[in-house]
Amino acid sequence: MNRQTSISPPSPLVRYVLKGLQRCWLPDHCRWSHIYHLDGREEPNESVPKSDVFYTLNVLLGLSRVQQPVVGIDTAQIFYRSCTQLCSLPVATYAFGMALWAAAELNVVIPEQVLVRIKGILGTKRLWQTFTAQDIGMMLNGVAAQARNDPTQWRQVADELFLFLVKRYHCPSGLFFASAFGPRRRFASFAAQTYPTLACYAYGELTGNLQAMGMARACTRKLIDLQGPNGEWPWFFDTPTGRILDFYEIYSVHQYGMAPAFLELAERHNVQGARQALIRGFRWVLGQNQLATPMFIPELNLSFRSQVRKRELQTKSLRILRSVYNVLTGKATSLIDSGNVSIRRECRSYELGWALWSFGQRSDLPELTHHAIFAEAVEPTRDQV
Repeated sequence: MNRQTSISPPSPLVRYVLKGLQRCWLPDHCRWSHIYHLDGREEPNESVPKSDVFYTLNVLLGLSRVQQPVVGIDTAQIFYRSCTQLCSLPVATYAFGMALWAAAELNVVIPEQVLVRIKGILGTKRLWQTFTAQDIGMMLNGVAAQARNDPTQWRQVADELFLFLVKRYHCPSGLFFASAFGPRRRFASFAAQTYPTLACYAYGELTGNLQAMGMARACTRKLIDLQGPNGEWPWFFDTPTGRILDFYEIYSVHQYGMAPAFLELAERHNVQGARQALIRGFRWVLGQNQLATPMFIPELNLSFRSQVRKRELQTKSLRILRSVYNVLTGKATSLIDSGNVSIRRECRSYELGWALWSFGQRSDLPELTHHAIFAEAVEPTRDQV
């Protein structure tokens, strides 16, 4: 895989994303928004503070891979302001893992009060039993990233987190359980696969641990086997059987951001089919999907969030009931008729952050990073920034 070895101009995809992030910026709060609504409302940005700050850290992680400084963005200041708010908002545990990871990639210092909070979580083993797969995956990612620079402080806890991941989340099917305990454990989302897979790659590269690399590769291969006919990454799985419980919603960020993140590592470690799966998944967002509709919006430099069953735009209860039914009956699932599929018309800033992380330094996929749809992007007007 060819990597940039010198500073090069950002690709059209990166420029597109950076313009989109301008639209999601909340200047009064110095962070990016929870949702940018794409339904024509007068004020498209919606702020939810606990989500804003996590999404902002995710965007900063992505910006760490943009080689040239971005005019008007003080990453250290934005990081400090959002990071300090983690201790006063009801954020998920994985937000602290993202803070560790972003700080390591940006080479910035974590505020002392946040560091104390993180060490409190990591030092209280009974709390680990409440971790979701996203929690432990992101925490291990963050700790492994910190351990690259400061192994004395972080290496031992990385070892302990990995052992807990193996004990409570790893499954012979190749997939990861959604939680350490409880009835919800077997019902796992695509995100519950992405974060632990990234963590196993990160820990394996840090330590040379063959078990970690084997788990990462096994989950990657399993997900590639389950990829849909148009490159769709399914949303919900039954971990013990390794079956898809529901394809929907099919999220754009999985196609252009989160799957490419672990598939990049899979390419590096010679997982067969990883590159092809990445390209198929990205083409889904470019319009090779059930609705034959591009999910990128060049006139706004954003993307539609997902394709979803029409009846489930406002509720998740039907999806949950369907998944339980499919587990109990062993019923197979597949894509439904496109006439019953709709588009969720919103964009979230973290989605753009994942695109920057996965493609900010790639020069070997011009058919994606230099696609014509990104050349059509327009500059936001002053009142949109």
